[in-house]
Amino acid sequence: MKQHSPGFLAIVEESKQHIQTISPQRLQDMLQHNPLMKLIDVREGDEWVLGHLSQAIHLSKGIIERDIEKNIPDIKTPIVVYCSGGFRSALVAYNLHKMGYSEVYSLDKGMQGWIECGLTIENELKS
Repeated sequence: MKQHSPGFLAIVEESKQHIQTISPQRLQDMLQHNPLMKLIDVREGDEWVLGHLSQAIHLSKGIIERDIEKNIPDIKTPIVVYCSGGFRSALVAYNLHKMGYSEVYSLDKGMQGWIECGLTIENELKS
């Protein structure tokens, strides 16, 4: 597991005070029952290619605030963001909340939590 700096962990913890997180099981249920929900992978492009959740779109943390309104103009659209471990997605969820998006969730433990629950991912590097 990565060792994150204390400053980074502090802003993540502050962000988590203002956002909603969801479990992988709840996300799986939402994906099956809410066709309007948008799932966004906020990791970097090289991480996306190695594997991502099947219904996700890719908007990395570096560009999401710039591009979210073009991709999801309705601020009432349910959005779930995820990264590898739930840290970057917490920061993104907080920023989207501050931008006016009213139903934003961060996937608890990110993709690691998804995989730990035995759920599948897609891989761009299929042979």
